[in-house]
Amino acid sequence: MTGPQLSSTHPPLHPTTEDDTVNRLRLLRSRRVGVATYHRLLAEHGSAAEALRVLPEVAKAAGVANYAICPEGVVRSELKAGKAAGARLLHKDAPGYPASLLDLADAPPLLWAIGDISLLQRPMIALVGARNASSLGTRMAKRLGEDLSKAGFTVVSGLARGIDAAAHHGALASGTVAVMAGGADIIYPAENTQLAHDIAKTGLRLSEMPMGLQPQARHFPVRNRIISGLAKAVVVVEAAGKSGSLITARNALDQGRDVLAVPGHPFDARAWGCNMLIRDGASLVRNAQDVIDAVAPVAERTAELDLPLPAATKRSLRDVAALHSEILSRLGPAPIAEDQLLRDIKAAATDVAPVLVDLELDGKITRQSGGLLARVV
Repeated sequence: MTGPQLSSTHPPLHPTTEDDTVNRLRLLRSRRVGVATYHRLLAEHGSAAEALRVLPEVAKAAGVANYAICPEGVVRSELKAGKAAGARLLHKDAPGYPASLLDLADAPPLLWAIGDISLLQRPMIALVGARNASSLGTRMAKRLGEDLSKAGFTVVSGLARGIDAAAHHGALASGTVAVMAGGADIIYPAENTQLAHDIAKTGLRLSEMPMGLQPQARHFPVRNRIISGLAKAVVVVEAAGKSGSLITARNALDQGRDVLAVPGHPFDARAWGCNMLIRDGASLVRNAQDVIDAVAPVAERTAELDLPLPAATKRSLRDVAALHSEILSRLGPAPIAEDQLLRDIKAAATDVAPVLVDLELDGKITRQSGGLLARVV
């Protein structure tokens, strides 16, 4: 009597076969295939194998000659490295993948995870901030991490020095998620080596990058969308006027997450970003209870406090982000008068003026003589 032979040591991958996992990784690791292209190719062709088959022709039609897809041996080596590191590969359409990322248009198709993936099923709060954090800032981040984790939240951060490390330390006992800019097996910075090992034991290290990849500057802003996407809210503890933490805050707004900030002294440059966020409508954070109150359902909060619903702020962070987008969509390389812009978008000058300053500082628009505005392209 014969029947299908099943391996007793290697259960089949769910819901994909090993060959499909290899094909998905080959597609994602192929040159010029980003997250958006990956999702589009899978949607158009139904499977990673078929997408790989047509990829050279797609590249040729786009003007890329002699295109070669990622070799199978490269992906096999990555899978071997993942196994050696004790990592698990999470597929976007499989159990274990964080549900909070599923609504993102640029959700990572595959994630390497080292540690306890059950932490991804708990409500999550992101704590981010300056690398050159003050003593007071690190104490605040550690206390928030500890208190939020005790309240049942998974604390998410980026394993950077400063605020990130302090938040992880505070939440370590209950489990914390570190989203890595490089491979999940590559610890950066080196000073956080012991912390990273401890997180792998009680928490989770997570990355969309290939195993063994050393992080580069361009990887960090991309990583930040995962930090904010995982969380119900992003809390900025310390941040300069231009910083990666503010990129994470803007990602959060684009993703429909709440943004909160810890205020700081006006003379401390590390507090400028937080104070600016609060000025523009972010909830002010004094302690973990402020965060918990902000992310709890509105009806639950008002019933608990027996207070009437608060009036909406005149300009929320989401309103500011929408105004940013609308202004940029109206402007082009040909300059137009600021008064004309105000008429086009039907907005008050008092609302638009600070947004124009932000866009100018970000290098996205320029002011020319005669009060003319143009978009930088």
